[in-house]
Amino acid sequence: MSIARRQFLRGDLAASRGPLRPPWALVEAAFLDRCTRCDACPPEIIVRGSGGYPEVDFTRGECTFCGDCLTACSARALEPRRVAWWLRPSIAGVCLVRHGVVCRSCGDACEARAIRFAHAPGGVALPDLLRDAFTGCGACVSVCPVSAIVMHAPDLAVAT
Repeated sequence: MSIARRQFLRGDLAASRGPLRPPWALVEAAFLDRCTRCDACPPEIIVRGSGGYPEVDFTRGECTFCGDCLTACSARALEPRRVAWWLRPSIAGVCLVRHGVVCRSCGDACEARAIRFAHAPGGVALPDLLRDAFTGCGACVSVCPVSAIVMHAPDLAVAT
């Protein structure tokens, strides 16, 4: 199997992760076709990624779904719809609680209460991800002291 250099550098050896586009982005091909890389994206969590296209960097903070990126996009690479995106987190094995250290940073940061901790008699409570409750805001990512949380984007964006 062949993977792109940028996938290798991102640690995506299975070539399973694409860049996280701003909320309300069209499917990747349509997004790349329409996006003019205009630098109008608000700078909070949106950065210039590969090829100069905007990408979301949750290590810089969470998405508040303010809509500024949607308003700024005159090229219509972002289209309004009820759900901004279907991002879901995964928690890697480096998570502190999986090593017996009490930590609830991600759960405390989750306003939607989509990360809860199941009690473990005689042990440390493990995170329980309530998949249907996630908004995709990414608040859990930047607060993790060991960077164990990664957001994933299933290919559910809308093409127009």
